[in-house]
Amino acid sequence: MTSTSNPDGVDDGTMESKIASVAVELLDEEDEYESLPATTSIVVQGMAGSIAGVVEHTCFFPVDVVKTRLHRIRPAPGAHYTGAIHGLRTIVAKEGVKGLFNGFGVTALGAGPAHAMYFACYEQAKVAFGASQGPAQNPGGVAAAAVVATMAHEGTMTPVEVVKQRLQVHGSPYKGAMDCIRQTMAKEGIGAFYRSFTTQILMSIPFQITHLITYEVLKDNLNPDNGYNPSSHMIAGAGAGALAAAITNPFDVSKTLLNTQEQSGIKGVGPAFRAVYAGSGYAGFWKGLSARVALAAPATAVSWTVYEFFKHVLPGGSEINSEEHCC
Repeated sequence: MTSTSNPDGVDDGTMESKIASVAVELLDEEDEYESLPATTSIVVQGMAGSIAGVVEHTCFFPVDVVKTRLHRIRPAPGAHYTGAIHGLRTIVAKEGVKGLFNGFGVTALGAGPAHAMYFACYEQAKVAFGASQGPAQNPGGVAAAAVVATMAHEGTMTPVEVVKQRLQVHGSPYKGAMDCIRQTMAKEGIGAFYRSFTTQILMSIPFQITHLITYEVLKDNLNPDNGYNPSSHMIAGAGAGALAAAITNPFDVSKTLLNTQEQSGIKGVGPAFRAVYAGSGYAGFWKGLSARVALAAPATAVSWTVYEFFKHVLPGGSEINSEEHCC
């Protein structure tokens, strides 16, 4: 086929080729962020997740201390709080600021690897289950990926939670994390560190399915172009975390009871639920709800925002171009 020339002397075939080339480049640029979950290396996902976990737990650890104490069926004298704010004020007044960070050291050590496994497993599982485009196309795939991520996270974090919560309670008899581990091993055996595992899984699976599907749906609606947008990660993370935390609070109360052994000898989900009901009625399952939601909403917002940022700036990720993808 013979090509023709326009009045300016430019070959039409050459011009069409150039236009097509530019169009392809623009489409590739637009799709760059969208394809990241499938192409970002698992090492980068793990590193970004580890940083996100440590930052999240560091920022909101004081609220976690209050939440643990609010979950107690029979609070210790001096630890009767009317809510999260009252709890924070009372702890600072009676125990000093250090009282808000009991158990922080062991949590910081555990949060890094646990969150690395959580985010890396979730991202990889989404691809494996054909859900990299989100819940709109494949909600079952996102749910399945959430289960995989939950199992990886809880297998690492459950023993850490036991030590953390025993150090967080008012009047803890332990001098520190190592003393808690030694005493628990000597008196209750290694099984004590996984006594709440079943309850944790029963709580975390519905929590994470709700959390991750809600997060993906909110993110897609807030940011339909799927460009890098920290505000969409923050808002979607907060909404997803708050909803998931609220509906799983009864399991969290039972988990705290199993971890702290406030009533010694309780083993298993059923006995824990019965003990909570016997001690406080149905209202007992909603103890600490305000603190749990107040912790989960900003914590998941920070976690997702930090994760997405480092996933893109770490070597092997995809560096953010601030001029093209603004907040």
